Amino acid sequence: MPLAESPQWRQKATNFFSSSSFKLKQAGQSAGDNIADVAGKVGSVVKSRWAVFQESRQRQPPPGETVQERFISAAATTGVLLRKGISETKEKVAVGKVKVEEAAKKTADKSKTILNNIERWQKGVASTDVFGVPIEATVQREQSGKAVPLVLVRCADYLVISGLSNEYLFKSEGEKKVLQQLVSLYNEDSGSSLPDGVNPIDVAALIKCYLASIPEPLTTFSLYDELRDARVSIADLRNILKKLPNVNYMTLEFVTALLLRVSRKSSLNKMDSRSLAVEFAPLIMWQQGDSGTDLRNHLRFTLKAPPKIVDTTSNTTEWDLLDEDDVDASSQIPLDDASPPDYSSIEVIQSLIEHHNAIFTDANETVWR
Repeated sequence: MPLAESPQWRQKATNFFSSSSFKLKQAGQSAGDNIADVAGKVGSVVKSRWAVFQESRQRQPPPGETVQERFISAAATTGVLLRKGISETKEKVAVGKVKVEEAAKKTADKSKTILNNIERWQKGVASTDVFGVPIEATVQREQSGKAVPLVLVRCADYLVISGLSNEYLFKSEGEKKVLQQLVSLYNEDSGSSLPDGVNPIDVAALIKCYLASIPEPLTTFSLYDELRDARVSIADLRNILKKLPNVNYMTLEFVTALLLRVSRKSSLNKMDSRSLAVEFAPLIMWQQGDSGTDLRNHLRFTLKAPPKIVDTTSNTTEWDLLDEDDVDASSQIPLDDASPPDYSSIEVIQSLIEHHNAIFTDANETVWR
């Protein structure tokens, strides 16, 4: 299911591309009237490509062409045209060309960043990221032979070997800085191994962060009501889960197999199946249109890098800061802010843990050596 681009980024992109022509022309005029026309032409390229990009997003693709291919093509063509515009500027401008070249290069760099981000939100095919990307896109790109994202495989293997006895595993939050470093590691190379000596609490928290980041829950939006209604019936749960896409089904089996292993050591880690279900239900099962439970929003906030420090003494403008994250530290959502728990979803996940082997009969239960 394609991702819709972020409304905040879409507005930033529209504002940026709409003003690019003016910015470039203004730079040309400040350098000399004889090069204003050249600068204007480069700016016009940017505006026209943004218009084409928006049109291609709304148009139905011809047979054999996917939405993602149109977006990637639009981004690539934009880069070529911008480079051509900069090259022509270098050839034709004799006076004040440095100012125009800088403005044109800045435009090209910013447009590339924006287009890359929109492509990533659409499907994730143009990015190496695994966090925030649809799970089926990640598995398809990794081509590991497993129907489970490698980041989950690496984390689960690590915990089974060294971390199942840690107290309050999957309940303790983990260290934010470490989590951000691990997210960066797996976004750059999803097949990476975990660093030596990493705390199992941080590894467990990384699993939760991953599940919180994907745009659709493992149980999918379409099966939400069916699963809630079937929460007390093992047979019904088994039959409903067979409707899931294979990647979702196998990943759900993998995660709940791990939670079953954790629950069997509850005398040591103090996390029985009910406690684990409370932690994972908001990350595995939620309704379409749900703006996010406190836990899911909190984990998403954890993944954000700290805001960059802006030097207010410089001549930096809003145009220069277009691709900043605009993170507001006050936006963190406390976990004790009382949105009511979805008890039906908790019961579903608890059943999947406690009756894992009876429900996932044809999945060849995940076994760790």
